[in-house]
Amino acid sequence: MALLGSAPATLCLLRLSAIGDCCHAIALVQAIQRQWPQTRITWITGKIEAQLLQLLPDVEIIVFDKGAGIRAYLDLWKQLRGRKFDVLLHMQAALRASLASLGVSAIHRLGFERERAKDGQWLFTNHKVAATGEHVVEGFMGFGQALGLADLSPRWTLPVPEEAEQWATPYAERQPLLLICPAASKAYKNWTAEGYAALADHAHGKGMQVMLIGSPARQERELAAKICNLTDNIAENLVGKTSLPQLLALIKSARLVVAPDTGPTHMATLMNTPVLGLYAHHNPQRTGPYYCRDYVVSVYDEALLAETGKPANELPWRTRVKDPAAMQRITIDRVVAQFDRITHDFNLLQEPS
Repeated sequence: MALLGSAPATLCLLRLSAIGDCCHAIALVQAIQRQWPQTRITWITGKIEAQLLQLLPDVEIIVFDKGAGIRAYLDLWKQLRGRKFDVLLHMQAALRASLASLGVSAIHRLGFERERAKDGQWLFTNHKVAATGEHVVEGFMGFGQALGLADLSPRWTLPVPEEAEQWATPYAERQPLLLICPAASKAYKNWTAEGYAALADHAHGKGMQVMLIGSPARQERELAAKICNLTDNIAENLVGKTSLPQLLALIKSARLVVAPDTGPTHMATLMNTPVLGLYAHHNPQRTGPYYCRDYVVSVYDEALLAETGKPANELPWRTRVKDPAAMQRITIDRVVAQFDRITHDFNLLQEPS
């Protein structure tokens, strides 16, 4: 039975990080907006994530700067003082987020069911949302089901600012454009510099312009530099040189994105850009690019079997591979073969008709 019989006047969503998960949650926000356009939505999120989420129409963004320590909580609670919400969607099973939720006054406080409510999240909510579907996106849409939304099909639309589009134009004109995001925020999720360089050579041989993208983090810049030292076929190294809106515009203009389990993988889903994902530590059927899960290169099953002695279907759905070298199981031949498959199936090497 649906929790609400009518549209709530106010709704607060709490998801602080990471960029990929915030991209997933956008589908829920826009499903709410389709059914209840009059509902006023507030989203509490992280400082970096806010750069992207501020592009959402008709959503108030409140920034929680985790780097500020206890001051972040005090500032948030002060900002929320005196405000009351009909609904809180507490969509992050982490103690930091749960402590932040103490400043949100809401009648209905929805959170994950006990099995998924890590760090005692269940103590901070009064309605538990059951898991639905395999993918994280579908799990998030379970909040919509609990609220009583009729249309639970995940869909995304996110406007790209004109100034970001203008910034990206010189790069977007160099087609067909392949963007490689070689690094995730956690280095163990990264593939090898040699592998990325070999893929760049192969893609260049097929006529693609290859550019590197990523954040300014030191390990991302260092990996990009290694790739550039191994191949002459990187047209531009843009790692650390874009804002999130600029990166979104660049991804929108690309024919294909290749990346491990990281934010730009899911930003590509927002822009309906095909993605070739590289996975070892997490089940790509749970965390992979939503529309392109059939085009991942995954060694998750074999790495999990080697680590636990059990196949994935005998282990909890959320089980993570812990071997820090797991991504090295991915071979260049497998990535090249998947690249050839996805470029063929989506006609990515052809001029648009």
